[in-house]
Amino acid sequence: MAAGSESKLQLVHRHIRAFPDFPKKGILFRDICPILKDAAALTAVIDLFEEHVRNNHQQVDLIVGLDARGFLFGPLLAQRLGIGFVLIRKKGKLPGATVSVSYDLEYGKAEAEVQEDAVAAGQKVLLIDDLLATGGTLYAACELMKKLQAEVLGCMVVIELKELNGINKLKTHNVFSLVQY
Repeated sequence: MAAGSESKLQLVHRHIRAFPDFPKKGILFRDICPILKDAAALTAVIDLFEEHVRNNHQQVDLIVGLDARGFLFGPLLAQRLGIGFVLIRKKGKLPGATVSVSYDLEYGKAEAEVQEDAVAAGQKVLLIDDLLATGGTLYAACELMKKLQAEVLGCMVVIELKELNGINKLKTHNVFSLVQY
């Protein structure tokens, strides 16, 4: 990795806070809010994602962001790349005809959806979110894109929590993470 990229990674890493026992005891929450309030750190995140995409996925058509923190980074990256941005939302949050997929959470089930006409068959997409933990949400988003017959080029996250092995659920997809814990 180039020296400039390394210093950007260090800047990003320095702007991630840890909160023990949040949202419940035993969880170490990784907070990205300091990245968002620091222009240099936010620019570094988008620079690093842009560098990754330009080096590895020149043919991408759309950036697809996951509800809700994928919405913070995805549009900025899409604008830089000169391509569109698509939302994957929690069930019931999008108007018009939608396609949905259900997936398991730690305690129960959830559903994600996308507007039926958001992605055309054959379009090449990259998914983006803030965090990869158990991989359930990103996996569901990939399945949703498959339902629309999109080609998933990969997934990108700011933070990967390696001990939760979310990467195992996404074995068939390339996953790019900026920071790993």
